[in-house]
Amino acid sequence: MADFSLQIKNACKEANAVFSEIAEDRDLLEKISSAIDLCAGAIQAGGTIFFGGNGGSAAESQHLAGELVSRFYYDRPAMRSVALNADTAILTAIGNDYGYDRSLARPLEALARPGDVLVALSTSGQSANILTALSSARSLGICTIGLTGRDGGKMPPLCDIELRVPSDSTPRIQEAHLIIGHLLCQGIEAAIYPQT
Repeated sequence: MADFSLQIKNACKEANAVFSEIAEDRDLLEKISSAIDLCAGAIQAGGTIFFGGNGGSAAESQHLAGELVSRFYYDRPAMRSVALNADTAILTAIGNDYGYDRSLARPLEALARPGDVLVALSTSGQSANILTALSSARSLGICTIGLTGRDGGKMPPLCDIELRVPSDSTPRIQEAHLIIGHLLCQGIEAAIYPQT
């Protein structure tokens, strides 16, 4: 049986280095706080937080929407949140009828209203369907938060707030996106339903 202990150790060290860099990045921490305020304000005004991504980022989108709709740290009322990539019938219909580039924009156009927030996840910042969704959000009056990595790709100009992970490694970026997403959920929950 192969010994993967060195690989495991190196991956953990890489992840720790990325998380430590995030924890020391004052600008990024302020942007995360701003994103929490933006999302909490949208929900308090009756709006919805939409998440969207591809592959692992799609799974994280569903995970984070579930944290808001169900619960995160404690019991409280449900909060409005939708993962745009969660419905396979809608995704495949749009892919067939309009092309995959419209797969997230089309349900956003159907469900979102001005004052809502789109949280778009992409490790490369280059995914055509993410860029199309961000552009559609802008035209609909929806605020945009981008979780990116590397150099941000083409996403930064389309994001009101960009939360860029300081890494070029896709697994490390995805892991950090989940931590940032959990911080968003924790902050939103505490802002709207503070424990007494």
